[in-house]
Amino acid sequence: MQTNQGQFWTAVINVLSAMTVMLILALVLVPGAWAAGKYKILYNFTGGIDGGAPYEGLVLDVTGNLYGTTTVGGTSGNGTVFKLAKNSDGSWTESVLYSFASGTDGAAPWAALTFDPSGNLYGTTQGGGDSSAGTIFQLVPNSDGTWTETVLYSFTGGTDGANPEWCGLIFDATGTLYGMTSGGGNQGMGVVYKLTPNFDGSWTYALIHTFTGGSDGSYPQFGTMAFNKAGNLYGATSDGVDNYAKCPTRNDCGSIFEMTAQSDGSWKEQVIFRFTGDTNGTHGRKPGGTVAFDSAGRLYGTAVGGGGDYGTNFKLTRGAKGKWNERVLHVFGGDQDGAYPASGVVFDAAGRLYGSTFYGRDLNGACCFGQVYKLIPHAHGWSKQALHRFKGPTLDGSNTSAGVVFDAAGNLYSTSVNGGTDGGGVVFEIAK
Repeated sequence: MQTNQGQFWTAVINVLSAMTVMLILALVLVPGAWAAGKYKILYNFTGGIDGGAPYEGLVLDVTGNLYGTTTVGGTSGNGTVFKLAKNSDGSWTESVLYSFASGTDGAAPWAALTFDPSGNLYGTTQGGGDSSAGTIFQLVPNSDGTWTETVLYSFTGGTDGANPEWCGLIFDATGTLYGMTSGGGNQGMGVVYKLTPNFDGSWTYALIHTFTGGSDGSYPQFGTMAFNKAGNLYGATSDGVDNYAKCPTRNDCGSIFEMTAQSDGSWKEQVIFRFTGDTNGTHGRKPGGTVAFDSAGRLYGTAVGGGGDYGTNFKLTRGAKGKWNERVLHVFGGDQDGAYPASGVVFDAAGRLYGSTFYGRDLNGACCFGQVYKLIPHAHGWSKQALHRFKGPTLDGSNTSAGVVFDAAGNLYSTSVNGGTDGGGVVFEIAK
């Protein structure tokens, strides 16, 4: 049975049923080099007090400790913020920094966290808050090792936005936070916002763009925006979650947008590239995850679908007249090549790209647990290597929509939403 994009999104959004997803992909095997990474599970979530279903990736502090979120579990079952600290013997210890209570403090943190220079953590929740439309929160470490959570903003679900989903936060040089919501706004299609710190410790929310659909884009769902060297913001919109039958016959296959600060303090948004979702097996549709820039200002990312229906890696280059041109770096073929790269991509120090796929078979044909991969640049293109193919529940984890991070030694870390000894997902390392 062949999967489709609607099945993928249903599986991703429904965290409680994701562990039971055992789709049989009748795909064409795409040959590729196999690089057996030194894969190691650092922690198995139980889905209980310690949390479960870590949908997004991790951040590191200056000493190499790992921090992330789980969408379920904790004292009230509504998700946690956790820390993994490395011990002298090489093992890791998990501790819950905060458990969400599904009240005004927020519920179900799906997006990745970010640090400020003082070591405080920031993130978003999908639900909870004063209007049950999600929150922006801060966690501050205390001298006794505990952390204090403060809600910086509760979305009302109206023109200010609603439900950040997998949309994380990014700081500018002045300490202002920027983010997106997948819903709300005056058209119900999501917004871009900023949160500015005040001298008295409070924060001021400002709406800087409302998505209206059509040529403007709509429904940003995955990832964190990125700044280029000029201070412009870039992100991705999905243009809807239920329109796979309409794409490519309609102009709603997803887009990349740019936000430019104006002299009066406002921001101007424009779509710099719109995905066609063509049916020739090349171009992608539904960009997902965080975009990344190289030193030359070229933009890189992933499309969850298209390219034969299983997703692509792409590069956008700005031409002399300001038009951005796409080059597809890799078309995922399913099976051992992977399918549905929802995580976006990150660079290592050598200029190689890394990401993950939500589905894909392992080398023994077991379906459909995903993989971590890298793309290596060459003189005339890019080649893909699978660093690790997940073997499935109770073995080594399964299904990841999370991006990856590197420590100072070049070791890679991320999470899988399912699998592990207790089925609540894992934190893993792939050693350099």
